[in-house]
Amino acid sequence: MLDDSIREAIALKKFSLISPVLNGQVENQKAYFKELCQAPIEMPYYGPRKYSYKTLQHWLSEYMRGGIDALKPGYRTDKGKSRKINAELAEKIIQKKADNPQMPVTVLYETLVGEGLILPKQVSLSTFYRFLEDLNLKTLEGCNIPREEEKELKRFSHEYINELWQTDVMYGPYIQDGKTKRQTYLFAFIDDASRFCVHSQFYLSQNFEAMRLAFKEAVAKRGIPKMLYTDNGRIYRSQQLEYICAALGCSLIHSQPFMPQGRGKIERFFNTVRMRFLSRLDPKSIKSLEDLNERYFNWLNEDYQHKHHSAIGMSPFDFFMSQISRIRQVNDLNQLDEIFLVRVSRKVYHDATLQVGNYLYETDQKFAGMRLEVRYDPEWLKSNSNIPLKLYYEGKKVGQAYRVNFHDNAHLKRRHTENTRKSDTNTYEELSEPVPDLSGSLSTSLSFASMMKEDE
Repeated sequence: MLDDSIREAIALKKFSLISPVLNGQVENQKAYFKELCQAPIEMPYYGPRKYSYKTLQHWLSEYMRGGIDALKPGYRTDKGKSRKINAELAEKIIQKKADNPQMPVTVLYETLVGEGLILPKQVSLSTFYRFLEDLNLKTLEGCNIPREEEKELKRFSHEYINELWQTDVMYGPYIQDGKTKRQTYLFAFIDDASRFCVHSQFYLSQNFEAMRLAFKEAVAKRGIPKMLYTDNGRIYRSQQLEYICAALGCSLIHSQPFMPQGRGKIERFFNTVRMRFLSRLDPKSIKSLEDLNERYFNWLNEDYQHKHHSAIGMSPFDFFMSQISRIRQVNDLNQLDEIFLVRVSRKVYHDATLQVGNYLYETDQKFAGMRLEVRYDPEWLKSNSNIPLKLYYEGKKVGQAYRVNFHDNAHLKRRHTENTRKSDTNTYEELSEPVPDLSGSLSTSLSFASMMKEDE
């Protein structure tokens, strides 16, 4: 059993390993963690132990979420629970017992084994007995499935701006789009400490692309949050968003399923939008999506942002401005564009072409047969200009892909090579370009005061 002094010593040791990253002394976080993990790390109480670089990255994420206390080894949170029966299996066992209250435990166990839900080597009959005893289900006879004890819910608020942003999407009004009416969706990002709306905008879809554009606009205008708090929707669980947050040095946190109370601030903001903006809006008067957003931006800046908020004792705008020196910003907008590029994996065909969306692109013949990572902005696919897509291999940029021009290709003699898959391994290295360190290039070189004045 670990006492408090040992827990503190372990936390301090972990902090000493990740502090160079927190202090900006490390240019490449991943390389630094990998170098540390090459040899065993002397950890208080445990002695020399081998760790993966992902473990150190997890420590960094935990520290950014909860400070030094988050690095302390925790007490067993699963006391009284089975370690071999996960939550998904537990739910199936409970449901099976509820459907068959008179079924003996041994028969229930054999039934679940027969259905392939339980593997005897992983969950023994004795473990199964103990699990049911802990849930008081052995004598369950037709009663409702036991409910977990309600967790204590407390209000929380961060002290400083851009420590945590909350985000969600709200259904907006229908607007006339040509001859049809279309639903609109409001994506919003709220700063937890100030309640300041760092950015929100109506879109005609609630997909990842709309969320990506709104998030990018929020970061460009208001800086980088330490944490982004979302629900468990598919667009927020996407790997694309994880890439973006990781590149920004932002921790992505999801709320507990079926627990909307944790997103109270964003829900209250949406309620304010409904009562103070949408209730006064005549949908028939809206000419276009641009018209809707223009009216919304005017209301946001003139009403909500500058209106006194009882919880903070001032307006969201004044609170945010009072801590403007704490804002972190990517000092190069080109890097910001790079961070928010969509990433997909594509196999290059034998004729050196690859498909992205509904379009065919071509690249150098030496990449034929290889699987590459393609990075692009979806707007590039919509435009008629031939903006090249960026090709990466093992994290390094190796080339570009251009939209296929079938007319020009009809008059072009293509040079063929034998066994393109066995081409010189240095071919893509010669085209490699250094990848900018996106996580360590933060500064406050932009004037946020001037940006804020534009919103007044």
